[in-house]
Amino acid sequence: MKTAFKGLATVVALFALVAIGAAADAAKPKFKVIAFYTAKADLAHISFVQEANHWFPEMAKKYNFTYDSTNNWNNLNMAFLSKYQVVLFLDTRPEQPEQRAAFEAYMKGGGAWMGFHFAAFALSPSGVPQNWDWYHNEFLGSGQYSSNTWRPTSAVLRVENKRSDITKGLPATFTAAPNEWYRWEKNLRQNAAIEILLSVDTSSFPLGTGPKPNEIWHSGDYPVAWRNKNYRMVYVNMGHNDMDYEHKFDNTNRTLSYTFHNSMQNKFLLNALQWLGKR
Repeated sequence: MKTAFKGLATVVALFALVAIGAAADAAKPKFKVIAFYTAKADLAHISFVQEANHWFPEMAKKYNFTYDSTNNWNNLNMAFLSKYQVVLFLDTRPEQPEQRAAFEAYMKGGGAWMGFHFAAFALSPSGVPQNWDWYHNEFLGSGQYSSNTWRPTSAVLRVENKRSDITKGLPATFTAAPNEWYRWEKNLRQNAAIEILLSVDTSSFPLGTGPKPNEIWHSGDYPVAWRNKNYRMVYVNMGHNDMDYEHKFDNTNRTLSYTFHNSMQNKFLLNALQWLGKR
């Protein structure tokens, strides 16, 4: 009888250990995210960064990952990056050679990245070619910025690959939050390494309100989210809120639209982030 009780106690103890281990695994974050930002130049980019640094921590609690952010680009070094599985560039790109080298090594070593809007913009002076070939030509594949729509307006986006984990649960098309949409130097569809995830649907045209005629698109092919198959990365063109630049409402330069107030767009971003965080 004592042997039976002893055996039962052992089984109960084992089940307890398993339960404790399961609880510990559930509590452990699935992955860690670090977001880099500058938030100094354009009011719309500043508004977006502030919004992102509010929305992502909420999603981190809900979906069990951690989210840290920093405006210190000197943290873009291998010792710091080794603590994180996913890096975000919210509004700009690194400018110093050692920062760029660390990011390239991180990505070539299996790190993951998501960049927003202005993070793909070539910051060189007007008329001067971009000065980071690996990033713009190989990694992003887009080359440098070519032009954009204006004002920030919503666009109907077409899902290009419905079988991707990043686009799962999305309809064939959906309306995105208002944004300043970019055109790029290179044709991404001619790059075998690039998988386009979202593009501007033809039902969006005319896209933009001007006042300059070249700020309104009437036709064309415009990818707005893609990944490079050779890296664990996703770039999304979203990240420019509409602002009251002209002070039509008051003198506060108030935010008129919000990037993360769009459920389908948020679903896409969360899908992408969780895909990047998987190992």
